[in-house]
Amino acid sequence: MKRSIQTTNAPAAIGPYSQAIDTGTMLFVSGQLPIEPVTMTLATGIQNQTKQSLDNIHQIVLAAGYEITDIVKCTVFLKNMNEFALMNETYQHFFGSHKPARAAVEVARLPKDALVEIECIAVR
Repeated sequence: MKRSIQTTNAPAAIGPYSQAIDTGTMLFVSGQLPIEPVTMTLATGIQNQTKQSLDNIHQIVLAAGYEITDIVKCTVFLKNMNEFALMNETYQHFFGSHKPARAAVEVARLPKDALVEIECIAVR
């Protein structure tokens, strides 16, 4: 059984998609922009944006009944690969000793002209 996950603790989807889909054993979290859910404003700077995207993921994962340590794969979309080290520093701080598989790619443009967008998969 699949269920759509929606929480007000993360920004509402800005298109025809769910914040996440839970299959019962796997959680697929849609790409999270660095938008603060209450004010719907974009964080500034790559480190703040990375932190906000990860905070949004955290809230969605919790709303689905999973934990950060259940995340097994992340994909990071960067506007500028020159900011990889700064993004990576914030990313490492967020996950601590937990190290999900990850891909990081540079893209031409992201919605709302964000500097970063992050999606993930979690498994029970």
